[in-house]
Amino acid sequence: MRLVFFKYVLVLTLFGTAIFSVFAESGNPYLYILGVAQDAGYPQAGCYEAHCMPGWYDVRLRRGTVSLGLIDPETNQKYMFEATPNFPAQLFDLELEAPAERFKLAGIFLTHAHIGHYSGLMFLGHEAMGTLNLPVYAMPRMSQFLKTNGPWSQLVTYKNIILEPLQNGETQILGRLKVTPFLVPHRDEYSETVGYRIDGPNKSAIFIPDIDKWSEWQTDISDLIKTVDYALIDATFFSDRELPGRDMSKIPHPFVTESMEALKKLSHEERNKVWFIHMNHTNPLLNSNSRESQRVQSEGFNIATEGKRLIL
Repeated sequence: MRLVFFKYVLVLTLFGTAIFSVFAESGNPYLYILGVAQDAGYPQAGCYEAHCMPGWYDVRLRRGTVSLGLIDPETNQKYMFEATPNFPAQLFDLELEAPAERFKLAGIFLTHAHIGHYSGLMFLGHEAMGTLNLPVYAMPRMSQFLKTNGPWSQLVTYKNIILEPLQNGETQILGRLKVTPFLVPHRDEYSETVGYRIDGPNKSAIFIPDIDKWSEWQTDISDLIKTVDYALIDATFFSDRELPGRDMSKIPHPFVTESMEALKKLSHEERNKVWFIHMNHTNPLLNSNSRESQRVQSEGFNIATEGKRLIL
């Protein structure tokens, strides 16, 4: 008998047979948070400032790039949202939660073509996993980018992946789950950018890891939050003082302080639906003991952490 511990998850294997997570056995589909940081993770490459050094010295403080798992015990399928530079470790986390012995990796949903959100696809290629026809769900420009630019085009040519086309507002039916992409404003150099609405049989979520200012979107974020049970939203920067010497208007994201201001009229129950995610290495919310983290939670919001499960 062998015990395996990894990021607070316990998996027991007995004579080679996996005993699945209690949640994976429960029957309810759920989201499983695999990563919470901005594209470059925490600590960021080349960062030796005071805020990064704890992560270099203590691996337990490191945080992977934003990613979600979606697990359905009824269909024995699991999905990933985003293919990040931390894909190998995040796939292992998902394996511990919902082992491939039972749960098939049935697809990967991409939001856009910034490095933290798709570059993990490289691990599917013949130099690594060598997958066969793994569905990758992508919007039109994102699909075209993958088909016409190496090395990603090789994944298509070798049939490591099969591109499943998405359209704005059109729902993908995955058994009892529904996944609907919606366009959001962002820096779209290589592809459009989407968020996702994810509906289970009982609850629903929105996932918006990257967006420009809320004011640039035609949708009112407060109204949208009222229609779901969980809102995982862009928290790249806490405030406008986070990157000294840089013009932060050229890196447009809603500051956490702006988001809290925009959502302040929501009831405490509605604010409790919010999970801030996609935090830059400079963001003090990565430190659960920071004054900023305490403020966010005191105002009724949540900060996403790896290993968190959200029942759908």
